[in-house]
This record gives sequence, structure tokens and C-alpha cells, in this order.
Amino acid sequence: MKKKMSYWLLVCVYACLCPLLQAQSNAWELKDIYIRDPFILPDTNTKTYYLYRSADTTGTDGKVIGGVECFRSKDLQHWEGPKRVFTVPENNWITGKVWAPEVHSYAGKYYLFATLNSDIQWKKSVPGWPSYTFRGTQIFRADRPEGPFLPLGQFPQTPMERMALDGTLWVEEEIPYMVFCHEWVQIVDGGMDLVRLSEDLSQAVEAPQTLFHASAADWSTGSATGDQTTYVTDGCFLYRTHTGKLLMIWSSFKEGQYAMGVAESVTGRVAGPWRQQPKPLFEQEGGHGMIFRTFEGRLCIVFHNQNSSNGGERAQIYEIEDQEETLKVKGKFIP
Repeated sequence: MKKKMSYWLLVCVYACLCPLLQAQSNAWELKDIYIRDPFILPDTNTKTYYLYRSADTTGTDGKVIGGVECFRSKDLQHWEGPKRVFTVPENNWITGKVWAPEVHSYAGKYYLFATLNSDIQWKKSVPGWPSYTFRGTQIFRADRPEGPFLPLGQFPQTPMERMALDGTLWVEEEIPYMVFCHEWVQIVDGGMDLVRLSEDLSQAVEAPQTLFHASAADWSTGSATGDQTTYVTDGCFLYRTHTGKLLMIWSSFKEGQYAMGVAESVTGRVAGPWRQQPKPLFEQEGGHGMIFRTFEGRLCIVFHNQNSSNGGERAQIYEIEDQEETLKVKGKFIP
């Protein structure tokens, strides 16, 4: 009888510990998660933070198939995952690598903005430059932050004739827009562009307009690419201050270092015109940021540093201050 009780006691202990051990096996600290272009969605419905990253796979034919994974956390310190939430459909316009996944809550659904890449050369490339290929931001929809995300169509919402990336959602007076980057590989001096979307986000309903070029910012010094100076636009995200000023953070290069600057809309509207603030927000080899509030109301920015493409990239969370006219980095976020 004693042996039988000991056996059932052991079974009960194992049953209790097993879920805990399983959760620990999927537990991560932010410093251990490889990620570029991090995006955090604080989901108020579940009181959970979702962190999204690219997660490409290779098909049986050897071709890269784009995808997205997410991690989840209750405290921004300990993360569970990853869970695959999206794979590019086989019949999509292109199925290659995914860059810069963002997930936005809009009209009761969740929308994934994903930059898709092709290895198909579009036009003749400039010697010494990256390949001139098809690239664009496409939108996908789900009922939950963890997907599965399904396409709204087979083609991107950015213009097919533009090499476009890093699209983000902005809603102004109940009208949805996408702000996206126009790749320097196509135009030398990268652009920041705007397109109005249909109410269901399925398509662009107006011709795009250019808001500004990367060289407009004094801090964006460009890079020597062959015999030309080229300028990158990257990682745009919009934020309205508590006094109503509309700001945009975006990334480029300052004297060889990946950096983030701030642009401000003179009119307070997304169509601009836009003026560049003279000093970068962050210039210590970090960029492609986005802004969010914690469930306790603290204003934060997350971005990746070590912009090396060699596996060292990690997400960094800093607390920032809304100073009415601009933003200021206060220091690393401490829960």
C-alpha cells in the first residue's frame, strides 16, 4: 500500500511539473532571441505582448519560402515561443524571404504587414550594388495575434513598379494609409512614400506620393556605393505626441553607423509636408524601431542593434519621453 501511494504521489508530482518544465524549455530572454526589425504588439484583449520576427524556410526544391514567427510575454522579460503564425502561400506573387513583419490591430482584426522579396532580377543591377529584384509590402489578416494570417489577395498593396519595403499602418480621421520606404537600390536617394488604402486594407485606392528623401535629414550622411553616395530609408513608424504633433521615426546611416532620426509633419497630417529634426534619436548602431506603450502606460521604443547580418542582431527596449515637439531616449527599459 505504501509503495502504491508513493507511486501515485510521484505521478501527481510529475503531472504538475511537466507543464512547467515544458514552458521553461520554450522560455527565452530577449537577449537570447535573434531578431532584426522587431515589432511588439501589446494586445489589450489578452494582456499579452507579442514579438514578431521573420522565419523563412527552405522548400523541397531548395527555394526560400517566407514566413513569420511570434514570441509572447506577460512582462517583456520572459518570452515563450516561437510559434509560426504565417507562411507565404504557394500561389502568391512572390514567395521569397519576409522582412520587417508588423502586426496591427484594426477594425476588430489583426493585420500583418510583411515585406516580401524575390530572387528574380527585375532590371539590370548596378555593378557592386545589391540585386535589383521585385520587393513589396503585402497585407495579411487574422482573427488572433497568433494567426494564422491569410492573404487579402495575391499581390502587394505597394505599387508593383516600386521596389518597396517596411510598410506600416497609419489611420487618420478613420482613413487607413500605408507609409513605406522606396528602396535606394532603385532610386539612389531612398524615399519615404505614402499610399491611401481601402477601408478593408485590401488595396491601394490612390496613387502614392513621396513624403521626403533620406538626404533631407542632415544626420543622414549616406554611404559610398561604387562611385555614388547612396541614402537608405528604413523602418518607418508614426507617433502622435500628447499635444497632437505627428512624428515619424525612421532609420538610415550616419557616418557609417545605423541610426534613427525623427521627422515631424508641419501640418500635423500624414501627407505633410515633413521637416527633419537635426539630431538623431539614436545613433549607436541601432535602428528600425517602433513605439508602443506598456500595459502600465510607459512609453517605449524597440529596435535592433548590432546591424551586422551575422547573427548578432538583438532587440533592445528603451523607455522614451514624449516632449511635445520631439522624443527623447531616457534609458534602457527596466520592468
